[in-house]
Amino acid sequence: MDNKAKLFSYLGLATRAGKLASGDGAVLDAIRGGEAKLVVLAEDASDNTRKKITDKCNHYDVPLLVFGSRSELGASTGKEERVVFAVTDSGFAKLIARCQVIPAEVE
Repeated sequence: MDNKAKLFSYLGLATRAGKLASGDGAVLDAIRGGEAKLVVLAEDASDNTRKKITDKCNHYDVPLLVFGSRSELGASTGKEERVVFAVTDSGFAKLIARCQVIPAEVE
C-alpha cells in the first residue's frame, strides 16, 4: 500500500474512532481550542479557505497538510466532498505523519 492510500485509510479510521473534526467551523474551533494535532486541507480548496486555515494553523502552531482533492478526502471518510479536517488524536496524527507526505513532526 502506498503512502497516499495509507493516509486515506488512516483518515477513515480516525473518522470511525470519532477523532476527526470536519468542516470550516469545527476545524477552526479545534485549532483554537488546542484539540487539533494536524489539519488536512484539500488541494482544491478555495483561496479564501486556504488562507483562513493556513493563517490559523500558523498562529496556533498546528501542522498543516495540503493533500488530495475534496472528493478523495470525502470518500476516505465515507462522506460527501470535504475540504478540511482536523485530526484531534495525537496517535492518528503521528500515523499520518509517518506516511512521509508532510515534513513537519507531529507532537
